[in-house]
Amino acid sequence: MQIRFRELSLKGHPVHMTEEMNLTAPFEGRQDILRYGPVRVDLLASHEDGVAKVNGTLTLDLELSCSRCLTHTNQTIELPFEEVFMQKPEEEDPELDEDIHLVVGDKVDLEPYVVENVVVGLPYIPLCDEACKGLCPVCGENRNLKDCGCKQEKIDPRLAGLADFFNKE
Repeated sequence: MQIRFRELSLKGHPVHMTEEMNLTAPFEGRQDILRYGPVRVDLLASHEDGVAKVNGTLTLDLELSCSRCLTHTNQTIELPFEEVFMQKPEEEDPELDEDIHLVVGDKVDLEPYVVENVVVGLPYIPLCDEACKGLCPVCGENRNLKDCGCKQEKIDPRLAGLADFFNKE
C-alpha cells in the first residue's frame, strides 16, 4: 500500500484506499494472542500545502487469552490511523513539526506505519471482561464460573515475620 505525492497533488481530492494486509510482525512473541486475522485497512489520503495527510481506521479480529482467567475470548479491535508525510526539504527547517514524517522521493510505503500502529494499539493486558475475577490462587478454580470458597488471608508481607514469631509460642 503506497501513496505518491505527485499523484495526490494532481488529483486535488482525497484518495480512498482499502486493503486487507496479512501481517505477522505485530503478533510475533505474543503468547496471549492465539489467533489473528488480516488487518483491514481503510484510509483516506489528501494533499494540502505540500503535506500528505493519511487517516482512517485499522480493524482486526483477534482470539486472545484472558490474562486473569486464561479463557479464550474473541475481540474486534478498531485502531485510529493518522500519519502526516512531507517530502524532505533541501534545507533543514528547525520549526518543522516533529509529527511529520520526512520522505525522500515521491512515494511512501504505508505498511511499516500500519504495523507500528497495530503494535501500539494491541491490548497490553487482554481481558475477557473488565470485571473478570480471575483464577483462585489456592485451588485454581475460575472465579467467574463459581465461587470456590477457599480461605484467603491477606497478610501484609512486611508483617509476615511477626506472624511467625507468635506461632512459635
